[in-house]
Parts: sequence; structure tokens; C-alpha cells
Amino acid sequence: MIRKYLTSVRRGFALAGLALVSWLDLLLELVGFCVLCVGLVFAYTLALEGTRPRAELTRRLAGRWCGIDVASPYRPAPPEPERERDGWYREGNNLFKRSWFLRWTKRFEWISDDPATGRELGWQLWNPFFGLLLIPGVLLTGPLALRVYGRWTRWWLGPREEGSRGEGWFKRHLKALGFQLGLFGLSVAQLGMAVPTLLVLIGPAPLFPTLVVAGRNVTDTLRREARNWTGVRIDRPYLPEPPFPVPRADGMYQYRRQLYDTPWWPARLSRLRWVMRDVATWRDLAAAVVNSVALLLMAVPTAATVFFGAQGFLALWFWRPIAQWTNTEWSTTHWFSMAGLPEATTHLQALALTPVAVAAFLAGLVATPWLARLGARFAKLLLGPTEASRLEQRVERLKQTRTDASVAQAAELRRIERDLHDGVQSRLVAMGMKLGAVEALIDTDPAAAKRLAAELRQTSSETLTELRLLVRGIHPPVLSERGLSDAVRAMALDSPLRASVSGVLPRLEEPAEACAYFAVSELLGNAAKHGEARRVSIKLGYEDGLLRIEVTDDGKGGANAARGSGIRGIERRLGTFDGTFVLTSPPGGPTKATMEIPCQLDPDVSSPKTSTSSGTD
Repeated sequence: MIRKYLTSVRRGFALAGLALVSWLDLLLELVGFCVLCVGLVFAYTLALEGTRPRAELTRRLAGRWCGIDVASPYRPAPPEPERERDGWYREGNNLFKRSWFLRWTKRFEWISDDPATGRELGWQLWNPFFGLLLIPGVLLTGPLALRVYGRWTRWWLGPREEGSRGEGWFKRHLKALGFQLGLFGLSVAQLGMAVPTLLVLIGPAPLFPTLVVAGRNVTDTLRREARNWTGVRIDRPYLPEPPFPVPRADGMYQYRRQLYDTPWWPARLSRLRWVMRDVATWRDLAAAVVNSVALLLMAVPTAATVFFGAQGFLALWFWRPIAQWTNTEWSTTHWFSMAGLPEATTHLQALALTPVAVAAFLAGLVATPWLARLGARFAKLLLGPTEASRLEQRVERLKQTRTDASVAQAAELRRIERDLHDGVQSRLVAMGMKLGAVEALIDTDPAAAKRLAAELRQTSSETLTELRLLVRGIHPPVLSERGLSDAVRAMALDSPLRASVSGVLPRLEEPAEACAYFAVSELLGNAAKHGEARRVSIKLGYEDGLLRIEVTDDGKGGANAARGSGIRGIERRLGTFDGTFVLTSPPGGPTKATMEIPCQLDPDVSSPKTSTSSGTD
């Protein structure tokens, strides 16, 4: 018994020492994040991956010493980029000669989007406190304290069923406080990029576009995380990049009224003019200063109140008892004297001040969700697009998609022509020949003529069925009769997957409905054929002239536009309508596709029709 107790004490001290290393890991990740803000993505990825071995060691020790098995919660690592037949690596509409940039980008998305990474960061922050509490715990209770620490480790570092149940009030508001601090940190990073950008204007001006683009990467991160954290959408406001200079007939490169032998100067000057005349460049620089101050003023009161409550509680029931047991004066409850309250020297006084610490902690958390959304909306004032930039982006996107639309239309016409020629037309020719034979046999061999007539009837039925399928592939009748909502529900009923459809839609413009219908059909086919999914959910919504559809399946993930033509076809189809397509498909799943199509209500429908049902299973 004594030996088991001594072993527990030794293991508890070892786990407490290992817990203190978590703060060093957190410091290393903070340095990696600061380096990330200047564009070095791989540094942050290396910092996160470099700290995972300590977490893995804690999981093993929890199973070996504490008797609590903790499984690894991480998502599978992304596969290596695949080279296409022409030798290039493709990511969206960008081509890369080498794969190292794609590899680091994919690993950054993999490790930063993994929910286990966020939980591990929280564990690194709070684990040293719990590790220090483990020391008196094992001295008093022995193995029982180790089992409690093992359960603590499993709660933080073990796998979880994401989205299985809603978040509680405490967790939701504590995360909102983290979102506030995260937005402030990103605004500070944006300010750190804005200062050298402005200084470059005094010196080497050709470097100005490079620093502006690097700063836009940080600003885009703020926009993306503002939507992920608070739901406030901030669109990119930048004008389209200028094309690379092309030589004239005489081989020279022209920029305005000047000719150059090489494209270097025309490219640099056009990019300099591009960023200088873009209003969003100067709005970003102004936002770097204004947002930093505003978000700081919003975050300081809540963070200070929460920190005061948490530190006050630790001072009452952790630092004060340690100071009394060791008979030292290094730890007191001076936190309360700063607020005009008396210090606690006895357990009774500490019990009286405990409600004050708890109330301060909860009071600081009450307004955090509202303040986080308010901070994102404030950032949107300068970081959002203007009407001029929206129009420029729309015109440029329509230019890019015009060629794709023409090619897709020509390919569709060729498909219809091929299906008619090889299918329906050949059957009609055969039917005409058989009718001639019936005409020749009807007087001499009526029985044979009747058999041929029966075959003709069967052939005509098959031809009609094939023609109906062809027409359905061009434009499904249910789409014209019932609208997109019911057409998608009918498609879900025919799908081999367990599909659920939520949301209702009014009758929209027929071209937009057809575009969305075939895009959803392609995604369902990919989920069943390539994703090995069993369930899929489809969410429909229409608001402010924008049709939004989300298709999520529980397949194996790993979908990539570079390895298939189906996703590219969806992108081209949506691009014709100035729509957007966003695909999130980490290895191991789930796969989530979001489509947005600007469209209007059907002008031929006097009263918009909506579906009466809300789901299909």
C-alpha cells in the first residue's frame, strides 16, 4: 500500500513537471503565429506539429500511470500533391511548378482546421495550473488524484464527437472571449504589416506591391476568421490583378507610352499602379490602426474582468493556502485590495470573497458574444468592399467565365447531338425499315407482319423512354413544374444515400434553378461514387437576391478539383452565373460544399411557391 502511494506521488510530480512544459510549447506556438503574420506559413505549422509529441507523451502516460486510455484525436494528414499530366501542380485556378508550397499550405489548413488543435491549445494554457494542483492532490489522495488527472487529460486531448450536442453557456461565452482576443491579435498583425508598407513608399517604391499583397494575406485571415468565429461575412474588396505584360509585334513590351526590352519593369509598374489606385489598399492601412484601437477597447474590459475573477479565485484557494503552509509571504490576495476589498487571511474570509471572484468572472463573460460580433461588424466598415470594387470584380469574373461558358455550352450541344444521333435517330431509322417490311408482308404473310408490328410497338416505347431521359437531362420536368426545392427533394429520394433536405425556396429564375439542380446532382453522385458516403444533408436558402446551398456528406473526404472534372464542371457552371463554389474536404471527411448564386425571383410567378415539407429522409 505504501509502495503504491509512493509510486503515485513520484508519478504525480513527473506529470506536474511535464505540465509546466506546456507553457513553453504555447510560447513556441505564439512565436510561430507571429512569424505567420509576415507570410511564413511553414513556421506556424512546424510549431504546432513540434508540440504534438508532448501531448502524445501525456496521452501515453495517462494510460500507463493513470489507468485512463486516451486515443489520438487528430485528423489524417493530407496526401502529397499530385502532378498533372502536363507536369504542373494545380490548386483551384492556380498552377505551381513545384509542390513544396502546396504541401505546406495543405498541412497548414489540415492542422489549423483540426478541432483537436484548438483543444490542445486550451490544454497547454490550463494544464500547468492543473499540474500544480496535482502535487497536493497526490500527496493527499495518492492514486485517486492520478485518475482524476487522467480523466482531465482525456477530456482535453481525447477524440470527441463534433457537433453531437450543443455547447453550454460557459463554453460558448469563453470561446467568444477567445474570439475577441483573436480578432485583436489579427488586427495587431495587420498593423505590423502596415508599418513597413508605409515606410517603403518613402524608399524603394517597387517593393510596395509585394508588401501590400503580403499584408492582404493577413487581412484575408482576419476576414475569414471573423466569419468562422462570429458569422459576420466580410468580402474581399480588391480590384482584379493586372495581367502579365505580353509582347508587341516588334517584341517590345509597352507600359502606357514607354517601351521596354523585358517585361520586368512593365509588370512592376502595372502592379504598382494597381495597388496605388485601389481604394481598398488605403482602407486596409487605415483599418490596421483603427481596428487595433477599437478591438483593444472592446476586449480589455471583458478580458480584465475575467482575469481578475479567475486569478482572484486561484489566490483565495490555491496561492493563499500554499503561502500559509510554507509560512512565506510571496503569495497574497492583493488582487482584492486593488478593487478596494479587504484581503483574505482566513478560510472564512476567503469563503466570503469567493462570490465576488465568481461574479466578476461570469460578468466578464456575459457580453463576450455580443462584443465579438460588434468587433467584427466594426472591422467590416473598412475591410468590406465598396460598390466600385464590387462592380470591378463582377466585370472581371464575367470576363473570365465567358470563355468557360461558351466551351461548356458547345460541349453540351455536342453531347445532345451525339445522344440523338447514336440513340434516338438510329432507333427511328430502324423503325422506318421495319415499317417498310410490314408494308411488304401485310398481304403475303400477315402473321410475320403482326410480329414486326409488335416489335415496332416495343421499339417505339423504348425510343420514347430514351427521349424522355434525354429531355430530363436537358431540363427535368419536375424542376419546371415544382421548382428547385421539390426537385432537389425528388433527387434526394432517388439517391442511394440517406439524404435529408432542409429549407424552402421561392420560385427563382429558371436558368439559376437548372444550374443549382445539376450542381447538386453532381455533388450527390460524387459523394456516392467517390466519397463512399452513407448520409448527406442539403441545406437550401435564399436571402437578398442570393441562393445559398450547402451539401455535406460523411464520406472519406479528400476531394480535390485537380483530380477530377466533376468539381471543375461545377465551378464552370456556377461561374456562368457569377456564382461561387467553396469546397472543404479534409482527409477523413466530412466534405462540405457551399454554392452561392446571385439570382432573382421568377417574374412569371405571381405568388412565390414554396415547398410544404421541411425534410426528406
